[in-house]
Amino acid sequence: MHKYHAWRWSRQKIADEPYNLIVLPTASGGYEIHTKIRDFGRTLLKDVIPDIPNGDAELRKLFGGRKLFDYPKSVDLLRTLIGSVPGKDFVCLDLFSGSATTAHAVMRLNAEDGGRRSFIMVQLPEPCGEKSEAAQAGFQTICEIGKARIRRAGDQIRTEFPGACPDIGFRVFRVDEGCRKEVLYPPEEISQPLIGQTVSNIREDRTDLDLLYACLLDQGLGIHLPHTSRVVGGCSVPRGDGGVLAACFDAGVPDTVIRDIAASRPQWAVFRDSAFASDAAKINVTEIFKSLSPGTRVQVL
Repeated sequence: MHKYHAWRWSRQKIADEPYNLIVLPTASGGYEIHTKIRDFGRTLLKDVIPDIPNGDAELRKLFGGRKLFDYPKSVDLLRTLIGSVPGKDFVCLDLFSGSATTAHAVMRLNAEDGGRRSFIMVQLPEPCGEKSEAAQAGFQTICEIGKARIRRAGDQIRTEFPGACPDIGFRVFRVDEGCRKEVLYPPEEISQPLIGQTVSNIREDRTDLDLLYACLLDQGLGIHLPHTSRVVGGCSVPRGDGGVLAACFDAGVPDTVIRDIAASRPQWAVFRDSAFASDAAKINVTEIFKSLSPGTRVQVL
């Protein structure tokens, strides 16, 4: 039987670019031709993309062999693409997150080169099929698979890079209506029951954390930065964006709490309208901040 051989690269390429090629012997007695490692800054991206591993196998490994998602992207491919972008401190946005491979790739790449890249994953809460393996594993939507994948990938990276583990934390937000009720009605639609429902302009199912993030977004502040919360005079006082914004969403906030907030001199101080028993109480808050922190902007929801 005759053996036939084909050129992996053209004969002309071998002749013209020997400096870019390395010939190495194989275990079977033959030879393989490899390209040298290229510098992203001087090489076409298509020439440095590696052989793409199976993304399905990577995801199965994280979930104990279960097939939870069809056709997941390859972590190594995305690491290569993201790594080709100049700099190590930028945001990767994936508008079709799927199983969150991009987040996995960003965290791993940061662990490898000490980068500070971050990610934003966007995914509709598409339901998993009732008879799918994902549903049988307890995942109701694709979003839940993505969140679980980020957590497991983070744990894996922490184990593999114990001395250089990057930030593997993340927050989950969902798109919803604003925290405030619709209280603008034409006169003919106003009734006594409706007036009773609009005493508070904040939706009843909103938590203090919901209100804090709504305020951060309203002011163009970072929702990715640390936030804290402490109890002062029996009231909860959350702070966001490294303390730039301080708030108290309790009802009937006493002067001692307001003075404590003012003493920390935040750029923004936010209260609910129900925090004040009267207009005079609102004026009193303004005067306290004028005295203790004149640079703070006070907002009442």
